[in-house]
Amino acid sequence: MKDHTPSHAGRWLLNRRDFLRYGGTGLGGIALLSLLGEQKLLAAAPSAMPPQWSPETPNAPRPPHFPAKAKNVVVIFCSGACAHLETWDYKPELIKRHGQPMPGGDNLITFQGENGNLTRPHWEFKPRGQSGKMISDLLPHLAELADDMCFIHSMTAKSNTHGPAENQMGTGFVLDGFPSMGSWVSYALGTENQNLPAFVAIPDPRGVPQVGPNHWSSAFLPPVFQGTAFTADQPIPNLATPKSISAAAEAGTRDFLKFLNDRHLARHPDDGELLARISSYELAARMQLSAAEVSELNQESKATLDLYGVNDNNKLKAGFARNCLLARRLVERGVRFVQLFNGAYAMGEGVGNWDGHKTLKEQYDVHAPILDQPCAALLKDLKARGLLAHTLVVWVTEFGRMPTFQKGANGRDHNPHGFTVWLSGAGVKAGFSHGATDEFGYKAVQDITTIYDLHATILHLLGLDHERLTYYHNGLERRLTDVHGHVVKEILS
Repeated sequence: MKDHTPSHAGRWLLNRRDFLRYGGTGLGGIALLSLLGEQKLLAAAPSAMPPQWSPETPNAPRPPHFPAKAKNVVVIFCSGACAHLETWDYKPELIKRHGQPMPGGDNLITFQGENGNLTRPHWEFKPRGQSGKMISDLLPHLAELADDMCFIHSMTAKSNTHGPAENQMGTGFVLDGFPSMGSWVSYALGTENQNLPAFVAIPDPRGVPQVGPNHWSSAFLPPVFQGTAFTADQPIPNLATPKSISAAAEAGTRDFLKFLNDRHLARHPDDGELLARISSYELAARMQLSAAEVSELNQESKATLDLYGVNDNNKLKAGFARNCLLARRLVERGVRFVQLFNGAYAMGEGVGNWDGHKTLKEQYDVHAPILDQPCAALLKDLKARGLLAHTLVVWVTEFGRMPTFQKGANGRDHNPHGFTVWLSGAGVKAGFSHGATDEFGYKAVQDITTIYDLHATILHLLGLDHERLTYYHNGLERRLTDVHGHVVKEILS
């Protein structure tokens, strides 16, 4: 039989007065820890190394944890889940078994329902460049640059739903409310150009992706580190000074406003919203000249404009081309992190994005030309100007698509179990492939990689240890990769 005799310490709790005394002490300890945490007086975890930034100059450049290979990042995000099997992931067995049931896939149910038979890609794959990398004819301009690309064919996502999957690719978490990777980078490193934002998001001419501003939100990071969203055709509004205001009057007004802000800030030094507002107003004043200049694409040569397709008859392609050229001009001027979006959700499923459920061939014939030449031109232009040596370009989408067609449709359903992303530029191997999906492209089976790993690798190339880059929030030292992630060392040059 169990001995139910209370311990010596337990006997103290049998007395009502002692129970209240010891219980009160425990609650007091919890309250003390909470107060110390709120005032940031608790010791940080040994591995944590939050960046030291100044509220007066939040975007000032800051040193990385260790020497960096990359100084800038451009992320190209294809919204809607671009099919890896129609673009980058060559599967001879899928072509060979076209029209047959997928082995082990009887009654396979995915996001929208039951799947049909295996379906070969609609575009032919050919060997490209010196590496002989097999890439489809869907994106011929990008295919020419295979020797500059580093492919990860074994990427996996945690969700098969666009919103949560976009969140994970953009912020590391499937839930809302977490900072974007661009915000983490600007928080960690600041930027070299104090007259432009550290982090710029460039939405597609057709609109924004499904989770929209989550991709450039700072969430619980200080608001000053959120991204600034604008495009080549819709630059930041209201930058020009009205003609009725003289330069002297404007300068005097700014000086007086700074005096008031400094006095108010001295009384409220921990007000993050106030710090962000002051910083954004001061940045806006400096941007009156710089932001207007960076958007003046007519400064570029005719050869450059033609390279991107800026004046193409396809208005959507021309708009995206201008955005790609804007991305290069931002990097050229020292902007730390640029996120470039291709595809939007305002137009519906697959109409303005890569979500090819029902009529994939017809839809991709529309989307591919918009992406292909401008995106390839961006890589070529960065390389020709020597910018690719210190710029990391990352092409991503939220998940892959099935090797089967949906039952009763002519498109592929969602597939988070295996898909492709690629990187190019600073610090990664060129003409290299890492990982693999199975013989049909359904599931990652070799060197399986997660989005956490991708984020850890991006930070590593910027000289940042993803385990040490933290921000204290709600009692935890938060980080972009949560408690996961490993640097994909195999792809590093």
